[in-house]
Amino acid sequence: MRKTVVALLALLAASCGRTPKPVPEVVSVSAAKLPLTPDDRLWDRAPEHAAKMIPQDLVEPRLLEPTTAEVRVRSFSNSSEIVFRLEWADADRSDRPVPGVMADACAIQIPGKIEKDLPDPQMGQEGKPVQVTYWRADWQAAVDGRGDSIRDLHPNASIDHYPFEAKVLDGDPEARREMERRYAPARALGNLRAGPRAHPVEDLVSSGPGTLAPGPSLGARGSGKHDARKGWSVVIGRKLPQGLEVNQRTHIAFAVWQGTRQEAGARKMRTGWIPLVRRGE
Repeated sequence: MRKTVVALLALLAASCGRTPKPVPEVVSVSAAKLPLTPDDRLWDRAPEHAAKMIPQDLVEPRLLEPTTAEVRVRSFSNSSEIVFRLEWADADRSDRPVPGVMADACAIQIPGKIEKDLPDPQMGQEGKPVQVTYWRADWQAAVDGRGDSIRDLHPNASIDHYPFEAKVLDGDPEARREMERRYAPARALGNLRAGPRAHPVEDLVSSGPGTLAPGPSLGARGSGKHDARKGWSVVIGRKLPQGLEVNQRTHIAFAVWQGTRQEAGARKMRTGWIPLVRRGE
């Protein structure tokens, strides 16, 4: 009897230590409280989907050499919002917004409507738009508190003088602001991608390659964390896709950019459409 009990306990311990088998689709589990940080223990309760990635080799600029092998995905949802945690291997942390250096990034893509005939997985198509929620590592660094000035990004740089810091402007705030705008042309032109960010994610819409543009707000929010051994763990949240009730499904696709591999824009690793199912608790 004692040997039987010991054997059962050993079997139970071994089963608890095994990595759960990945599920063949992305399953979003209903929850009253959604996890919003990558290390929330609640993520352990959601099944994991291992999404195999392929190079974007259909439109220019193409990516022909495979880099990221897979992205591991878990999801939770409630009556109004859905969140995903994306994890992928990347030993290098690329989060500095400097010329010639690309940033690590990831995105989720969901059809604008739940319908039988899906849009092209490569950024949608005319008449069948897709909704994209996009996260970037340099935006995350800004949200986490890193400044956006030359001194913040290059602490060892020696700066003799900035025209907009001239003493003669001390008594004229408007003249100072005008000088600052002159030396920050992207911000002066209203470039939404320039300067420090309040959030590390943004909502976009696309109707095919080359049409990506700012989209209607989907309430995007997110948070990312990097580990030198494990890589990135990123949470992306947005409004629940319209019509996605419990036990119904739509589809989702994922993309990952590795900055050290000079991946940006169309140069990325991606997936095709993967079923996304919303389940009750």
